[in-house]
This record gives sequence, structure tokens and C-alpha cells, in this order.
Amino acid sequence: MTESVGTPPRTAPVESAESPAGMRRIATASFIGTAIEFYDYYIYGTAAALVLNEAFFPELSKTAGTLATLSTFAVGFAARPLGAAVFGHFGDRVGRKAVLVVSLLMMGLSTGLIGLLPGYATLGVWAPVLLVLLRVVQGLGLGGEWGGAALLAVEHAPKKKRGLYAAAPQMGSPVGYFFATVTFLLMSTLLDDASFASWGWRIPFLLSFVLVAVGLVIRLKISETPAFSKVVEHRETTKAPLLDAFRHHPKEMLLGAGMITVVYVMFYTAATYCMTYTTGTLGIPKNDMLALTLVAVTVLGLSTFFVARWSDRVGRRKLIIAGAAFGVVWGAVLFPLLDTGNYVLVAIALSGALLCMGIIYGPAGAYMPELFGTRMRYSGAGFSYNLGGVLGGAAAPLIVTALAEAYSPSVGGWFMSAMALLSLVCVLALPETRERDLDTV
Repeated sequence: MTESVGTPPRTAPVESAESPAGMRRIATASFIGTAIEFYDYYIYGTAAALVLNEAFFPELSKTAGTLATLSTFAVGFAARPLGAAVFGHFGDRVGRKAVLVVSLLMMGLSTGLIGLLPGYATLGVWAPVLLVLLRVVQGLGLGGEWGGAALLAVEHAPKKKRGLYAAAPQMGSPVGYFFATVTFLLMSTLLDDASFASWGWRIPFLLSFVLVAVGLVIRLKISETPAFSKVVEHRETTKAPLLDAFRHHPKEMLLGAGMITVVYVMFYTAATYCMTYTTGTLGIPKNDMLALTLVAVTVLGLSTFFVARWSDRVGRRKLIIAGAAFGVVWGAVLFPLLDTGNYVLVAIALSGALLCMGIIYGPAGAYMPELFGTRMRYSGAGFSYNLGGVLGGAAAPLIVTALAEAYSPSVGGWFMSAMALLSLVCVLALPETRERDLDTV
């Protein structure tokens, strides 16, 4: 359903997709925002694994405190589909650029405030309550971030290079996580355990205030995407883009969410639960684990970029199928490799999980937006992506933790394999999209 929107608003001149300088600006804007926002999200995941249980849930047992902290981590994911729905609605009606600025502010400011939040010893029960509220705001912001950043790159890119340019927002994930890990590694190296647990863990959160200012300067300089500008020019915006996405693309909405689930399962199990498991159960020093994680994140970054670029030549779907099939195998071997305690094998275990993620995540930056029409693309791609996050990112660390405690870590690995199989089945039921015209799909 469409509506007349009156006289189209004046917009800044659009950088030509044929202009290398223009495309570099667009790629930088889509990259920098996701890098900052994923930095914000990942420092919470790292802090949740290392210190937040002691700061906000000190009266619980170690296992109960870990589960409580991971639950606050899950709350952010639960808020993401709502953020995707709200930001997607305005992104499909007002424009991609404006909502991306708001999502960046919500994410960055809530993260910085976590760094200022007093712990349980000062505020009592209000400390975890306020922590959960800030996590909800974080989740709402990130829920609106990915869809807009991906569309910013994809809708500006030449048809034959959509995979390459869509790699820009996807690279924000490994780069953001890399710097989050480096920041925590520096803090824990320079400070003794007492100082790190008392105030050192707050520094990475407070840096978010600086990073969000940098991101805003870059994003305010970009223009609206050509595809959305054409929709506005022809007065074809829709009143309810999310409802239209479910009405016209129900298969893509649900199967897309299932397809992306394995990305979250692999990443957040490797980045959050495995950090807790290796430092707590296996006794590997946290600095050593942070260093080993940097190896795995490097693998994630390289695989994300090169597979995204490759998808322009061979198609998105077959590469995603290969990544999901690899995940079925790797889930079963992840914990046996970790249990050796051998640093080389631990690095291989984590790198394999993030390699699986990169093979799927790289092409997904172009693939998921290509599944939807322009009038509902922000809502459709963003909501589907974040729905997969609830299934994979919110639930997976909790389920793996519970299975490991009740049975053995290997059972948690089998759960990861089962989720990878689910994603494989979903992508097999979806079409190839590389040749689609984004103005007419």
C-alpha cells in the first residue's frame, strides 16, 4: 500500500555510485557507525564474561552470577527486533540517513552511561535494574543500526559490486570487536586484578562517548541513498513497511532470520561463553584468552571481507550454504579442542567458529537487503536480521551454559551444530539474489 507524501523534500546531492571518492565516503560512513556500535556491544559481552557478575550480582554463586549476567546480555538482543521495527519504519518513510544518526546516539550514550553506573555495593538492587534498562536502550539502537548501514552501502553501490561495498558495514563487526578486545587487554595488563575489577573495566565503556562523536561527524556528511530518493520522488513510500514486508515477503522474513541465526550462535558462544568457560573452568589466564581471541577476530575480519567480495562473482547463496555446512561440523569439535587447554588448539577452535561466521556474514550484508523491495527494505532486512539475533545471540550463550552445566560442554557444541543445520535448511529454501535490480525488486 502506498501513499502520497506531498512535495518531495529537498535532499543533498547524492554521491555518484560511479565516483570513487563518493563511494569511499559512503563505505566509510557505513563502516564507522557499525564499528563503533559493535565496539559498544562487544565490550559489554567481554565485560559480562569477565567482571560484571561480581560488580552487579555479587550475592549469587559463580554459576548463577554468570547466568544472570548473560541474561542481561540477552535482554539487549530481545530489544533489537523492536528497534529494527521502529527504526525500519522511519527509515522506510523518512530516509536511511536520519535514523542512522539517532541509532548511533542511542547506542553510544547508553554504553558510556554503563561505564558511569555504580555497582551493587552502592545502589543495591537498583544497580542491576538500571543495567538492564541501559541494555534495552543499547539493543534498540543496535536493532536500527545494521539494516540502515547495510542499505547505505548496498543502495549506493554499482550492481556488480554490491557484495564488495556491503562488506564495509560487515567489517564493522570484527574491527569493533578487535578494538574492544584490545582495550580490555590493555586495561587488564596495566592494572592489577583489584583495580581492574573496581574501575578499570569502566574505561572501555567511557571511551564510547568519544567514539560516538567521531561517528556523528562522519554520518552527518553523507547523503540519502539513490534507491530511497527515487521512492520519495515517485511518492511511493508505504504507511506500514514492516507489515508490507510480512505481507509480501513472509518467506524471506522468516527464512532470512533462520539463515542468520548461526552467525550469532557461533560468534556469541565463542566470544562470550567460551571466554567464561576457558578462564573459569579451564583456568586459562584472561589476558592469554584475550590475546587468543584477537587471532580469531583477525580470521573473522579476513574471511568477512574476502568472501563478501567473492560473492559478487559466484553469488551469495552458495557461499552461505558452505558456511552453514561448515558450522554443522565445527560445533561438534569446538569444545573438544578447547578442553585440550593447548593454546594453539584453543586459537584454532575459536578461529574456526569465527571463520564459519565470516563465510556467512560477509555475503549476508548484500544478500539480506537484496531479498526485499526498496519501500520496505529497511524494515524487512533489519527485522529479519535482528530476529535471528534473538534466536542465536540471546538464547545460545544461555542454552550452551545450561547444557554444559547439566551435561558437558560437548553437548553445548552439539546444540551449536543443530543451529547451524537449521540455518543450512533455511538458506537452501531461499533464492539467489546477486542479479536483482534493487530499484524494481
